[in-house]
Amino acid sequence: MTAPDAASSQSSSDTPAGRTGWHIPAVLAMALGGFGIGTTEFVTMGLLPDVAQAMNVSEPTAGHAVSAYALGVVVGAPVIAAVCARMPRKRLLIALMVAFTVGNAASMLAPSFETLILARFVTGLPHGAYFGVASLAAATLAPAGQRAKAIAAVMLGLSAANVVGVPAATWLGQNLGWRDAYLVVAVIGLATVFAIAKFVPQLTGIRVTDPRTELGALRRSQVLLTLLVGAVGFGGMFAVYTYVTTTLTDVAGMPVGLVPLVLALFGLGMVAGNIVGGVLADRGVDGSVFAVLVAMIVILAGFVAAAHNPYTAGVGIFLVGACGSALSPGLQTRLMDVAHDAQTLAAALNHAALNIANAAGAWLGGVVIAAGLGYTAPAMVGAGLAVAGLLLFTITVLLARRGGGAGAAPGSSAA
Repeated sequence: MTAPDAASSQSSSDTPAGRTGWHIPAVLAMALGGFGIGTTEFVTMGLLPDVAQAMNVSEPTAGHAVSAYALGVVVGAPVIAAVCARMPRKRLLIALMVAFTVGNAASMLAPSFETLILARFVTGLPHGAYFGVASLAAATLAPAGQRAKAIAAVMLGLSAANVVGVPAATWLGQNLGWRDAYLVVAVIGLATVFAIAKFVPQLTGIRVTDPRTELGALRRSQVLLTLLVGAVGFGGMFAVYTYVTTTLTDVAGMPVGLVPLVLALFGLGMVAGNIVGGVLADRGVDGSVFAVLVAMIVILAGFVAAAHNPYTAGVGIFLVGACGSALSPGLQTRLMDVAHDAQTLAAALNHAALNIANAAGAWLGGVVIAAGLGYTAPAMVGAGLAVAGLLLFTITVLLARRGGGAGAAPGSSAA
């Protein structure tokens, strides 16, 4: 069990001096969970036409399965982070992955569209809390001076999912049936449960808090405003990506067999965006967020024209993935700066905000498609969301500089 003073009295196995390299398989075990989460989050988008046909609903209606998962993340992240604040972290990681596995198995077996929606909601519940706890665990297990590398290794699972997991699962779903894609993810989840149980030690080095302390982050206006920027500004990527399969086949004229390759390009864009976004954020958090939001506006607006050619559409999808992913490091760093002692909740809420963007982007994209505006219309919606995100972030920074935000100024050290 984790003691209340664990931050000051770590076991020898949780200190750098006591490590003999076992932290590497531990971090990789948690990254495997990130790989599974990333695969299930995005594979539904690539299989929307198949799900719509099988469930006898329209494609915009099938997009509600994407929104249901995202809403599960939004609900689960703060609730689990607060309610389970005192729970031993290794036990919590295992419990989260068990719930994730059950949710994917239920998605595979869903007999109706309504039950599929419920299953996707349940699957999303552990998402934000898992990444929040896994990031803190990786930082705790890493030797001195390598905390950022350990956190990046956990998040690499999410990026790798978009390069390998999503295209592979999409191909499998298109050729064998969409249910098999969720079966594969359930197997990954089960493998993660065993990997964490075997390789992750008792995480006594993570500071124990309580629900009141964690929920205190929600009283800080700068935390809430930064989350709102992510919830709005990040939506453009999902407005486009949710309906990418039909956009590529019907608008760009691309053969359906090439769609998984373009999805891999999107994943490579996310990997590149993570790297670039991290470099930019190290040079200046606020400046990086401003720059990425401006680039996102240009790229999403440009995708309206780029989508009409298979080659430019492929490049556009790469850039959409890169821009969206590049926004995350700056927002995450800023949240850590202003959240003080509510580190678990802040890390989890970042993913909740991005999944609000997921749900909103998917929904708004479906609205304009259903209105008959075509499959390029979601890109214009996305550009509008990026503009709104830029305006919100400008207001957020101005309030912080005038002392109007309840939190540390951007770039300050988290308590």
